[in-house]
Amino acid sequence: MREKVKQLRIYLFINHYFFYMLQYSLIENLLTSTPGDYLAQPTNVRSYTLLEIFQRISARYPGLTPTQISSAVNEFFGEVTTITENGETVTTPLFNTQLSMPGIYNGAMDSFDAKRHSVKINLNPGVLMREAVRKVKTEKVATAESLPHILEVKDVTSGMINDTITPGGVIQLRGSKLRFLTDQPENGIFLFRENEADIVLTTIVENKPARLIAVLPTDLPHGEYFIEVRTTFSGSAKPAKKLKRGRYNKILTVV
Repeated sequence: MREKVKQLRIYLFINHYFFYMLQYSLIENLLTSTPGDYLAQPTNVRSYTLLEIFQRISARYPGLTPTQISSAVNEFFGEVTTITENGETVTTPLFNTQLSMPGIYNGAMDSFDAKRHSVKINLNPGVLMREAVRKVKTEKVATAESLPHILEVKDVTSGMINDTITPGGVIQLRGSKLRFLTDQPENGIFLFRENEADIVLTTIVENKPARLIAVLPTDLPHGEYFIEVRTTFSGSAKPAKKLKRGRYNKILTVV
């Protein structure tokens, strides 16, 4: 048993320090007017759930079960949440929090109004995460499958970029290969979040490969969303057989 545990630890060490690299491909930068400008696009990036992280820890320390690890981590989550609810911030090796209060106040005698103002939390990497990023090794790979690629999301109503979006307002997506077929129900611009139905943007103002402009629903609930472009546009009269999806990697917030 001890020998098997030793072999497993050696295997995990080798995989962690020698095999994994951040793979990337280069795509043309359509946001600048300079010919030959390209951007690096991470590809084949795996995302780990909390349970998977607990299982990795348990594999290194067989005396700890995923359930035991989960219990301790959930206590940490609960305490950080309580601190935040109290209007305070935390500083940890993984992340640091800061609070901000977007909105315009009408003079020095004005006060916070939830209809006009909001409290926003900002997360910044802590010392361990900054050190981890410096250690990332990269590997250039062939250009990935030709998928819609969103480079920027602008809330035209407020002027915010890659941040908040306004119910009933206009948003602009810039990138590459964004055009979709308006007569195909599986095509379009979709907002979504975990365990909830997708929200499709039905009012499209502009539908071009490098830019999409759409109107957001007026009844869009508060919360955090991901945005995704789905298309079978192939550049010819015949739609592509496979639906292509391009998800933006930043969270958009309705306040």
